[in-house]
Amino acid sequence: MKIQQEQIRAYNESHLVTHKRKFDFIASEISDLEAIIQKLQAFQIAIPSWALGTGGTRFGRFSGPGEPATLEQKIEDVGLLHALNKSSGAISLHIPWDIPKDTETIKSLASSYGLVFDAVNSNTFQDQEGQTHSYKYGSLQHVNPAVRQQAINHNIDVIKQGVSLGSKALTVWLADGSSFPGQLNFREAFQNTLQSLQEIYKHLPTDWKMFVEYKCFEPNFYSTTIADWGQSLLLANKLGDQAYTLVDLGHHLPNANIEQIVSLLLMEKKLGGFHFNDSKYADDDLTAGSMKPYQLFLIFNELVEGMDARGMDHAKGLGWMIDASHNLKDPLVDLLQSVEAIQLAYAQALVVDRQALRKAQNSNDVVGAQEILQEAFRKDLRAVVAEARLRDGGSLNPVAQFREMDVRSKLTLERGTNIKATGL
Repeated sequence: MKIQQEQIRAYNESHLVTHKRKFDFIASEISDLEAIIQKLQAFQIAIPSWALGTGGTRFGRFSGPGEPATLEQKIEDVGLLHALNKSSGAISLHIPWDIPKDTETIKSLASSYGLVFDAVNSNTFQDQEGQTHSYKYGSLQHVNPAVRQQAINHNIDVIKQGVSLGSKALTVWLADGSSFPGQLNFREAFQNTLQSLQEIYKHLPTDWKMFVEYKCFEPNFYSTTIADWGQSLLLANKLGDQAYTLVDLGHHLPNANIEQIVSLLLMEKKLGGFHFNDSKYADDDLTAGSMKPYQLFLIFNELVEGMDARGMDHAKGLGWMIDASHNLKDPLVDLLQSVEAIQLAYAQALVVDRQALRKAQNSNDVVGAQEILQEAFRKDLRAVVAEARLRDGGSLNPVAQFREMDVRSKLTLERGTNIKATGL
């Protein structure tokens, strides 16, 4: 299924008067509006191939109708998203869940939807059919060198897959850790992981990045070998200039100050990218901005300030991706909502009065600084984000148009009801 430009144009025409009224109202309050719209148009958030089917929990998975059963159908789904929001122009593959059978055909299909391939992701947190050794007790940290080598070889294979697709980054997330005191030697587990990553790093093309992801707990509950940003940064520094820390918003202990973390990583030139989601308790994989929209804004406030301080391109300087597992909503609607929330938080960060904020900070004006940030956060910039989409040929309201067109029913008619997307 493809959403035709004529369908989007017709939808927009029926809502254009209302949009123009809202846009003109907010436009009068923003001095550098055109520059902000251009930045929003350039800003793209990659969609992971594993988020296009219904997610699951440790207790069960309730597959939805019309799920994408193949990589080709997943590309089709991302194409639907991108047609509507013009901000989802990249897909991130998880190997071996989504290995192309014919790389050139897959690249051509993606290009027909206006898509490129973002970072490729390795998987050593599950045993795959036919593999020699189990990852039950870890992969890159494992006490058995043969298991470590198997995991190393897998990551090297993932790099090769990424090169053929045109990707430029490898994301490594490890479930490695322990669930009981005394189960492993912390120092040796870290050293094993470092040595394994060093072997993988040797195979990175010179124009690639390695993203080292961290997570405080789960699936292991006593220790995680790369548990926080400090341990990830330590590894990235030891690996070299092509290695960076990747921040997943759900991979922290409750109430962690993520905005301070990203500020310092940017300062050290070691922030590689983001996996966006939201949480109430832990790694809940909820829709971005659904629980903590102010925190998402504060994170972007630090990102904009830090990237501008270094003269970085907002769109290309870091890797931007959603990482979520949807088990209640239609995954495509959830992804549309997440992209909208991310774009909105970014837009709000762009309208922060930087000079006034700096003045308040330098004079210890605590009240003034808070007022400046909350003034930006409370601006309703939805019409500005919509205007950026409109100028690129996207929908004024992607979620509403998706539902009005009854896209899921059409996908179900094409694909059936008894299919299950690869992934968790």
